[in-house]
Amino acid sequence: MSDALERARGAARRLKVFPLPSVVLLPGTALPLHIFEPRYRELVSDALAGDKLFAMAQVVPGQERTPKPDLEPMLCIGTISMHEKLEDGRFELLLSGVVRARVVRELPTSKLYREVEVEVLEDPAVPDGDDDEEALRFALLELVARLPTDVGERVAQATVRARGGALADVLASAVMEDVIRRYEVLCERDVHVRMQMVAEETMVLVAGMQSRKPEGLLN
Repeated sequence: MSDALERARGAARRLKVFPLPSVVLLPGTALPLHIFEPRYRELVSDALAGDKLFAMAQVVPGQERTPKPDLEPMLCIGTISMHEKLEDGRFELLLSGVVRARVVRELPTSKLYREVEVEVLEDPAVPDGDDDEEALRFALLELVARLPTDVGERVAQATVRARGGALADVLASAVMEDVIRRYEVLCERDVHVRMQMVAEETMVLVAGMQSRKPEGLLN
């Protein structure tokens, strides 16, 4: 992800932005998108011709139906990791979250889509043996033990290399369906508070699940 992070840092002064209230992209996770509106076809075409980056943003509540709603300050910069351009100009793509960013100001543009200047917000490293990370990993293990085997394996694979705040982001993407809660995770800059939030939510989910039966001849 280091190359994508470098590109994100370079894009901070003029970043393409896609406001979509129904989803929240978190760093380290992937979001499939179907692009059909002309302004976002232009955005994707320009991104593919350049740094392959754009940001997913939330809009201020109550302004979802306005032509140009105000943007919430926190967003996630993503990189296009896979794409297919359809014959009619639409796109199917996978956007991979790279890093948090905060909107500094919206920029004037001649494009159909919107562009912003942002401050890139990278997580600090978490030391080995951190108590909050250990609690988060315990919650993850409890969740995996209760999921169907194939689902649990996918969750485990998605989180195996993640540490600290990144682990919280990936796990939040797996357990939090509510857009408001996911946006709260995106907004939480304090890595320890974020890990605590996600661990608590995961354990609430675990409490309502039964342990998976051992697989084998005795089943």
